[in-house]
Amino acid sequence: MPRVTSAPDLREAIADGVVVLDGGLATLLEARGHDLSSELWSARLLADDPEAVVAAHAEFFDAGAQVATTASYQASFPGFAALGLDADAAADLMRLSVSLARRARDEHRPAGWVAASVGPYGASLADGSEYRGDYDLDVSGLRAFHRPRLDVLADAGADVLAVETVPCLAEVEALCAELDGTGLTAWLSLSADGGRTRAGEPLEEAWAMAADVAEIVATGVNCCAPDDITAALTDAHAPRVAYPNSGQGWDAVRRTWTGEPAFDADAVAGWLDAGVRLVGGCCRVGPVDITAVAAVVAART
Repeated sequence: MPRVTSAPDLREAIADGVVVLDGGLATLLEARGHDLSSELWSARLLADDPEAVVAAHAEFFDAGAQVATTASYQASFPGFAALGLDADAAADLMRLSVSLARRARDEHRPAGWVAASVGPYGASLADGSEYRGDYDLDVSGLRAFHRPRLDVLADAGADVLAVETVPCLAEVEALCAELDGTGLTAWLSLSADGGRTRAGEPLEEAWAMAADVAEIVATGVNCCAPDDITAALTDAHAPRVAYPNSGQGWDAVRRTWTGEPAFDADAVAGWLDAGVRLVGGCCRVGPVDITAVAAVVAART
């Protein structure tokens, strides 16, 4: 699929300024009436309703986002296998996630970027463990889990890999090892709780590992409470990425969000002061919120 207009390299773009990310793709699709109660969440729509995914990407672009993050967060070979899809069919759907985002980008934000979402191992379990980090795999096992999907997404035509919602140092180590030396462009974003990983480990150890990987152009946090952003980024290496959720909690048993939203675009200025160069939202952060984020960024340029 030819690109309509070529955007600058993302590494160069965030060296020169701030790039606005999108918000929560899956929760936007839910808000538009799609049933995402299966263990594949938004990845189910890659097979069942791909046009809905394009429309959601377009809505975020029209709201002011410069990046579309693909519907591959929960896409995995084991997850698709549970639906009866073989490895070739699963890989085709992962590639499709990138193609759909590229379509929306080319039509609505030609100078924008497509980020292929690389969700954590815990996302494939659909039990909320990406918010706990209590995995049953060691570094070697995590590398083996991530390698096939990274290979597919790396060749699918995305501009950057969004390696996101990582809850523990073992997975950071695994992903850094898999990215190192590939020549790809990626950002690394953890699911944090204050100044620590979700597994309770020091975030600075994650940043230290990422600093040695040339492919990682930004480090930071996502899908955490907005109030946790500043503390989580204290020791992160610049440039930084931040895209919190709405501040609500996720009940993995009942598969529902709890509490009241606390996302406030007024906080974005402080995040930019802290070195954030990729900024947006995650779960339950919608197009209206991204419009407000984009306005804050525009006011600073």
